Amino acid sequence: MNPDNPRPRHHVTLILAGVLLAVLAIGYFVLSGPHASEVSPNGHLAHSDGTKPREPGQSAFAAIAEIVALLDADPETDWSRVDIGALREHLVDMDRLTLGATASASIVDNTATFRVSGAGDVLRAIKAMVPAHARELDNLDGWQVRTEATSDGVLLAITVDDPSEIVRIQALGFFGLMTLGSHHQPHHLAMARGTMTGH
Repeated sequence: MNPDNPRPRHHVTLILAGVLLAVLAIGYFVLSGPHASEVSPNGHLAHSDGTKPREPGQSAFAAIAEIVALLDADPETDWSRVDIGALREHLVDMDRLTLGATASASIVDNTATFRVSGAGDVLRAIKAMVPAHARELDNLDGWQVRTEATSDGVLLAITVDDPSEIVRIQALGFFGLMTLGSHHQPHHLAMARGTMTGH
């Protein structure tokens, strides 16, 4: 080996750098990969051995599983009143409304009106969910919300005090508006507990 030739030393440096990168990559995998510790639905730390899938596979199933875990963890749960079937029907209606309904919007001054329509099961979901959600939207500061039943759906009208809110409402559209508010999850839990009826 020629001591005046720097290439062997450079080669060793590259090898050491490669080993360091490999160690860092393995450490990242261990800390954040499928073997990492996870929090289970009941709040306890769970450890995955990398052999069990974690995804429930379907959003409605996952929502029900979350509620069941909360009910199981609560010693005050009155199982004689629990109604998971009602929660499932509500989730089915959410799916029908989101994927099956059509909505068109018109803006006049400070009022946005959405015509939401559908047929069959979608129509039933619209009539069940839109008026119920309108009551939640009506609680927002500066919003006055009303609904009117039509032969093929519901008219949702929102009048705002601040004209700039119309821009936001128009950007959200009907389906974005349906997500506003933090009432969905407590509503699902109350429905499953049997302490709330309707949508």
